[in-house]
Amino acid sequence: MNTLDRFLKYVMMDTQSDETTELTPSTPGQMKLAHVLEGELKEMGMQDVTVSEYGYVMATLPATNAELEAKKPVVGFIAHMDTSPDFSGVHVKPRIVEKYDGGDIVLNEALNIVLKPSESPELLHYVGQDIIVTDGTTLLGADDKAGVAEIMGAMQYLIEHPEVEHGKIRVCFTPDEEIGQGADNFDVAAFGADYAYTMDGGEVGELEFETFNAAAAKITFHGRNVHPGSAKKKMKNSMRLATTFISMIPRYDTPEHTEGYEGFYHLTSMSGSVEKTTLSYIIRDFDRNRFESRKREMQHFVTKINSEYGEGTAEIELYDQYYNMREKIEPVMHIVEQAKRAMENCGITPKIQPVRGGTDGSRLSFMGLPTPNIFAGGVNFHGKYEFLPIQSMNKAQDVIVEICKIC
Repeated sequence: MNTLDRFLKYVMMDTQSDETTELTPSTPGQMKLAHVLEGELKEMGMQDVTVSEYGYVMATLPATNAELEAKKPVVGFIAHMDTSPDFSGVHVKPRIVEKYDGGDIVLNEALNIVLKPSESPELLHYVGQDIIVTDGTTLLGADDKAGVAEIMGAMQYLIEHPEVEHGKIRVCFTPDEEIGQGADNFDVAAFGADYAYTMDGGEVGELEFETFNAAAAKITFHGRNVHPGSAKKKMKNSMRLATTFISMIPRYDTPEHTEGYEGFYHLTSMSGSVEKTTLSYIIRDFDRNRFESRKREMQHFVTKINSEYGEGTAEIELYDQYYNMREKIEPVMHIVEQAKRAMENCGITPKIQPVRGGTDGSRLSFMGLPTPNIFAGGVNFHGKYEFLPIQSMNKAQDVIVEICKIC
């Protein structure tokens, strides 16, 4: 089975994760795919193939010979099996647009859903190439089933080409990355790699070893409800207190005003009544000192509310989610240099950029497994306009093989 066929098979399996189930994996479709991958890995000749009770699939490609096993590091490749819960992943119907001509692509004529270069200018990077698209009613699932297929294809290639020398290679396919739980039950010791790469980035050439430092905050405002006809000097409207707090957040320190290495505060939800209102925020910054400063500032705003309206009016719950993996990658920057060289050997210009978000590699790096992120080739993740150029998927597979050769 070639890499394209694998991808088309995987995306038709519903593996959306669901943070409400409190299970691991969070949905049964992920375990189903895990066992499909288990069977395929064994069939192609991989060794030490296991599926944990939590749905983590691990396997080994032994070194070409004992000498290489002794002198080369153990390298890992990781991709996640789940797709985003943000948009339907049920009954995905992928379609291949051959030799894309640069125009609009009608995804669903009946529903008037059209993928347009005017709205997705990245399309024009792939004129003349073959592009996999959706039918406009689901996401595609290239995030991250493209990564899964690419790793599987690379392992099959290496098995079929024993003349390509390499050290010991470990692969792992994880559940629940999209709901932030992909590393929760990852057994780093059992994986046994010296370092790894997640195949979970976007367009060709992307190479990332920096993420945000991340925290979440929940601020609760306690009010006092009184009949509005006799409320003077008695009522304390928690919703108005919440809006006062929101106005304290620097106006331009929000996602819609930031890019590159700029951090932000992001109000993700709000709910309430006169008596009680809750705000949920996420806090992001690449710089650890600025990150800590943002958290202190958030706590300071709560203190200001309490000083004006009474102690206990506002309460904050604040906790860290993950940290910038650059801190753990910099001491072993040769693993980034290897990925760069592998791309260049494949005729690809590396595009090193920060991840304005998180990745399993961030948590894994702090768990003792340094893990930069490499492109998987997809575009417009998490929605009906998601697409994957077939040539990009093939290039990602080539990069995996090249890393195995040069590391």
